[in-house]
Amino acid sequence: MPATHRRRRTPKLVAVVAAFAMAVGLGGWSLRDRFGAAGGTSAADDSAAVSTPRGGGPAGCAGRPVQAPRELRGMWITTVNNIDWPSRPGLPAETVRAEFRGWLDLAVRRNHNAVFVHVRPSGDALWPSAYAPWSQWLTGRQDSQDPGWDPMAFMVAEAHARNLEFHAWFNPYRGGQPATVGGPGPRLDRLAPSHPLRQHPDWVVTYPSADRPGSRLYFNPGVPAARRFVEDSMLEAVQRYDIDGVHFDDFFYPYPEAGQDFPDGAAFARYGRGFTDKRAWRRDNVNTLVREMSERIKAIKPWVKFGISPFGIWRNKGTDPAGSATAGLQSYDDIYADTRLWVRQQWLDYVVPQLYWTIGFAKADYARLLPWWAATVKGTRVQLYIGQADYRVGERGAWRDPAELDRQLALNHRYGVSGSVHFSARQVRADKLGAVSRYSRAHYAGPALLPPMAHLPAAPPAAPTLTGARRDDTGGVAVSWRGGGATSYAVYRLDGEVARLVGTTRATGWVDRAAPAGRPLSYCVSGLDRSGNEGGFSAPASVAG
Repeated sequence: MPATHRRRRTPKLVAVVAAFAMAVGLGGWSLRDRFGAAGGTSAADDSAAVSTPRGGGPAGCAGRPVQAPRELRGMWITTVNNIDWPSRPGLPAETVRAEFRGWLDLAVRRNHNAVFVHVRPSGDALWPSAYAPWSQWLTGRQDSQDPGWDPMAFMVAEAHARNLEFHAWFNPYRGGQPATVGGPGPRLDRLAPSHPLRQHPDWVVTYPSADRPGSRLYFNPGVPAARRFVEDSMLEAVQRYDIDGVHFDDFFYPYPEAGQDFPDGAAFARYGRGFTDKRAWRRDNVNTLVREMSERIKAIKPWVKFGISPFGIWRNKGTDPAGSATAGLQSYDDIYADTRLWVRQQWLDYVVPQLYWTIGFAKADYARLLPWWAATVKGTRVQLYIGQADYRVGERGAWRDPAELDRQLALNHRYGVSGSVHFSARQVRADKLGAVSRYSRAHYAGPALLPPMAHLPAAPPAAPTLTGARRDDTGGVAVSWRGGGATSYAVYRLDGEVARLVGTTRATGWVDRAAPAGRPLSYCVSGLDRSGNEGGFSAPASVAG
């Protein structure tokens, strides 16, 4: 999820976007990215697959098969320009914490099971880092002022308390914004004194910014020392915090501006490694970052997932027979991101292409791009999630139909997509035109388990032992158990001839507040490891009607 967002779109900006859409069909734009318009799969069907225990215990609940949807459901929580959180910079710590809890509670209400939180939006950090200054979007200042608490530790703990996976979202090469305001050359003095680009001006590249005056600062991807530093700065978070995933969006080399070339000629001359084609060298620089991050994450914590959310078009079929039936900007050619290679080399655990167009859109038809991505991950261990454009609901044309995202999620299920991530949290909360409520009723009506990744460490836990099930004062059913070393638990309620998933938790007790009144009910519980592998099921516990 790119970080060039404005906090709001002005009428003039909306007009510019609309005009450009009419001229080129938006085929070459990641609209959210550029203008801040808040811009091996397993089938994930709401009817769910029957669970197969791997950790001992009965093969079902009271002799019945158990059913649970298996799909990732998440949303991006964006910090840059305070798009989602915090609501503005410099707020008191308790206000910031309360706001974040609110976003997590929203995720729980919408039956999500993951959040993707912007922790390095622009060469900064939302944790006490030895590699980067504190984020101005938190502190309100472009210096190293310590806010007096550790947001990352807080965020991970609060997410896990709600049984949400926490994916730490990084922009690797973003260095600062804006870089210049009048006059030639980068204004490094506008950065915090501790900022690494002030200490290493030889790592700096500036490039024009589409959405604000002046230019942006970048760590030069072609300088090996800069790349290694960027990797180290992100791996610091992997080492120090119990995160579940490392997540990049599509910001590597910047999106091209008309008539402007990325000024990295000196780095190419010095570090070209025998390449004669600068564009191929740039792609290799990005490939090296992706490969090294994959290897280094797994060397530190093999269970931490690594995923990238790229621009939705790799290459157009008109350019490359292996490309998609599209006519837009090509990430391979324009931002030097060979997303197809990353999947085929299996450097990623998951990929989340940003399919921010409608079904039937001529330049980039969702219904054509989706099967291209499904075919791309086929035969690999890489799970396919889709980046959904909640931010576009209500825009002119097909986006004025609140059923568009509903149809897209239905199409995802047809192609065996393993989940979706929604951009962004503010849009999920806003529920424009009732579109979020509509697709939530149709596709997220109950909880879902995360799809397991077979290549990650597996330790399916022993079956829990139920210690009680009783009606509470509200009419709900409180179920309790003793665990067997699980990371989380799945609670099933017997419903006719099957037991259906009704809740998940990391505690050893859970309350079924939607329990039907007036009839006996039976429950079973299973445990899951942190890679999503489910162990055996407990013997059932029952309550009277």
